[in-house]
Amino acid sequence: MGDEILPIQPDNGADEVVKTRIQARNEKRILDAAQEVFAAYGFHGATIDKVAEKADISKPNLHYYFKRKADLYVAVLRRTLKTWLIPLTNLDPEGDPEKELGRFIRFKVEMSRRSPIASKVFANEMLQGAPFLRDYLETDLRMMVESKSGVIRAWIADGKLQPVDPYHLIFLIWAATQHYADFQPQIKAVMGMPRLTKDYFTSVSDSLIQIILRGVLPDKTESAGTAAAKLTLPLESG
Repeated sequence: MGDEILPIQPDNGADEVVKTRIQARNEKRILDAAQEVFAAYGFHGATIDKVAEKADISKPNLHYYFKRKADLYVAVLRRTLKTWLIPLTNLDPEGDPEKELGRFIRFKVEMSRRSPIASKVFANEMLQGAPFLRDYLETDLRMMVESKSGVIRAWIADGKLQPVDPYHLIFLIWAATQHYADFQPQIKAVMGMPRLTKDYFTSVSDSLIQIILRGVLPDKTESAGTAAAKLTLPLESG
């Protein structure tokens, strides 16, 4: 069955460092294989046997790292979220919002280019009602998005952004960028492209940054005080 992945036993000294590195490599190998299997078959159709075959390891060795299919599935989802949320987590309150949001958009488009399979697994979980991620979404993710919405509100108060709903802005960036991962067959058909190149994704980033930021950056001729004051204006009726 190819090279065996041997279970890592506790040890001390320099050998423990090497084994820890090997363990990390083995877990990545398993998670990469599991991601493809879950994308192809969904959670219910995927099996540990299929993952072990894809990873080219024995089933007992796979169980050393992940005891249950559910544990493996959640690990794949959490790895995806951890990577995708880096740019949102790193929004700098002291930074220039144009640069910060532009970096956020470019990173998410690049993730769509590099990891469309990861996006498919995550999208399937959401379509099923997030049975495995609901607790995480309602706690950790909710608090993190609330925190970063505060950063956006501060930029608005300082007149650095138009008065928009921070949550809708974050949702818009998520949706617009991940479209290029989840709907690649549709995009290829509409664009008449057999494959989406790196240059194409660069143009996607440029376009999304222009479209989204044009809607949220303040008018250069408008004073900071005027932009901030709009936050308190009542909505017109009629």
